[in-house]
Amino acid sequence: MEQQASQTETGSRETARAALQIASSRSREEEKRIRAEWAQRGVRVIAADYGGDFVPSVMRIVERAVVAAKREGLIAEAHAEEGAVAGAAHEAVAQISAKALGLNVGGKIGIARWDAHVVVVLFMGVGLVHLNEVCLGLGHRAI
Repeated sequence: MEQQASQTETGSRETARAALQIASSRSREEEKRIRAEWAQRGVRVIAADYGGDFVPSVMRIVERAVVAAKREGLIAEAHAEEGAVAGAAHEAVAQISAKALGLNVGGKIGIARWDAHVVVVLFMGVGLVHLNEVCLGLGHRAI
């Protein structure tokens, strides 16, 4: 019964909110505060920065998400868990690719996990010099 109540309070939508919140954080101090707040609810969250030309960055974004998730203990070093993060990261990249193709990108990857839910959010600026657009991509997988 207690697990059932917990699932109504947390789930894929709340896990996505956690990933979005940490991906849009402004500083390391804010990241720490967000991590602590979500940890009280049983949701683990992490963030990683990235940037560069979009096309070469695609593989690095996916790799960075998997490496960060393993390093911070969000996932085990197991094929299914690594694949879930990689798949969610790839989905997030696919959502922003039309806007970012051929341009520079820079921003933050937010990753959240609660129970079997894993969410990867990309929050980034896309453009040239100071002419940036802001975009967001989100991918969810269940392990």
